[in-house]
Amino acid sequence: MKIRWGKSITVLLIAMLVLTLAAACGSKTAEQPNEGAKTEAGSDSGTDTNTNTNNNTDSGTTEGGGEPAAKEISGDFEIQYFVGGYGDQGWKKILAAFKEKYPNVNIKESAGPKINEQMKPRWISGDTPDFVYIDGAGSNATQMVLDGQLMDLTDYIKEAKNADGDKIMDQLLLQPIQYEGDKYYDIPFVFGSWGIFYDKAEFTKNNWSEPTDFESFMSISKQIQDSGKMYPLIFTGKYPYYFHGGILDSAFVVNNDNDTSILQRMAALEEGIFKSEPVKKALDQMVKIRDAKIIDPASAQINHTDSQAMFLQHKDAFIPNGLWLENEMKKDVPEGFDFGFMPSITQAPGGKYIAIPFTATVAISKNAKNPDAAKAFLEFLFTKQSATTWAVETGALGNIKVDLENSDASALSKRAMKFYGSDNTIVAPYVQLNADVDTEKQNATLALMTGKIQPEEWMDRLEKAAAKARK
Repeated sequence: MKIRWGKSITVLLIAMLVLTLAAACGSKTAEQPNEGAKTEAGSDSGTDTNTNTNNNTDSGTTEGGGEPAAKEISGDFEIQYFVGGYGDQGWKKILAAFKEKYPNVNIKESAGPKINEQMKPRWISGDTPDFVYIDGAGSNATQMVLDGQLMDLTDYIKEAKNADGDKIMDQLLLQPIQYEGDKYYDIPFVFGSWGIFYDKAEFTKNNWSEPTDFESFMSISKQIQDSGKMYPLIFTGKYPYYFHGGILDSAFVVNNDNDTSILQRMAALEEGIFKSEPVKKALDQMVKIRDAKIIDPASAQINHTDSQAMFLQHKDAFIPNGLWLENEMKKDVPEGFDFGFMPSITQAPGGKYIAIPFTATVAISKNAKNPDAAKAFLEFLFTKQSATTWAVETGALGNIKVDLENSDASALSKRAMKFYGSDNTIVAPYVQLNADVDTEKQNATLALMTGKIQPEEWMDRLEKAAAKARK
C-alpha cells in the first residue's frame, strides 16, 4: 500500500506540473497579440497598412505597461459629405488612405451637392450614416445637436489621440463649440479664415509696399488711389458679411484690447454690447475707410463672384474675402497673379493680427451602426497627413497645425498657414449671430459704408435687433 501510494503521489505531482506549464504557455500566448500591437504602433504616416492599432482601444495593457490592445476596425462604414466649392477629391483621397490602413472596412460614400436634402428623411427616421461632414445648404450643426442627432463626444474627444499618436485637442487651430455649457458634439474640420487679399506681383511691379496694419493700409491705399491705375478696395455689397469677416469683426477685437470675447458677447446678444466703446472705435475706423473714398463705387450692388473677378482683373487692389477665393476663381486667375494675404488690417502698428475664422465641422451620428470605425476615421482625419491632403486638393486649410512648406499646397495656403502658426496672430472663436440680428448687421454695415448712416445709427439698429431677438 505504501509503495502504490507513493507512486500515486508521484504521478499526481507530475500531472500538476504539466498542467501548470500548460497554463503558463497559454497565458503567454494570449499576450502575444498585445506585444505585436505594441511593436507596430506609433507610425508617423497615419497610413501604415501594417499597423492594426488605433486609439479606440480596450482597457487592457501589454506587459511592461505598453499601449492598450486595439479593437479591430472592420465592417460597413458610411460617411455623408457635401460636395461644393471644395469638390470631392480631398474626401476621396483621405478615404482611400483610410481604407488602406483599415482594409477590412467597407466604406460607403453618401455624397453630392444635394446630399443634405437627400439624406434628410433618413436622419428623421434614425437610419443615419455613421459619420457626417456638416456643410452646405440644408445643414446646421446646432440644429442637429438640438434634435439629438449627434453623438456626445465630450469625454472621448478630451483625451482622444489621432492616428499619429498626438492628442487631437492640442493640434487644433480652432477649438470645438461647446453646447449646453461644456459638451462637444461636432469638431471643426475645415479651418477657413477671412482676411484681405491682394496681388503681390502687381504690388512689386508698381513699387507698392504691402500693408501690415491700419495706418499702412490707409497710406498705401492713398498711394494706389493717386496712381489712377485702380481703386484701392472692393467688396461685395450684396453679401456684406464678406466685409464683416475680412475687416469689421477684427476691428471689434482690436479695439477691445485684442480680447476676442467681444464676439461671443455679441453672439449672446448681451444688452448694450453693440453700443460699447470698442464697437464705436471700430466703426470710426470704418468711417475713415469710407470717407477716404478708397472704395470702388461698384461695391454697393455687386455680388461676390463679380467683385472677385474685378479684383483679379486689377480693377481693384484689395478685397476682403475667404480662403476659398483662389480655388473658387481658379479658372479666372490671370497668369502671374500671386495671391497676397493677411488676416486683418485694423490693428495698430506692431499689433497682432486677428484671424476671424469660419468652419465646417464633422460629427458622429448618435445612431451610428459602426461607432468604432467612425471614431477611427475621426482620428485618421485629424492628422497632419489628412490636413496636408485637404490643403493640396481643395486650397483650403484643415483644422490642424501643420507645416505645408514642403507640400504641393498652393502658395496662398502656405502663406495663410504661416500666420496661423505664429504667436503674432490671434485666432478668434467661431461664432454665429442670431439670424435676424445678422441680417440687420449686414444691412446696417452696407448703409454705413455707402454713407447713408453714421456709426450711432448702426449701433442703434443693432441694439434694437438684439433686444427683439432676446424676446
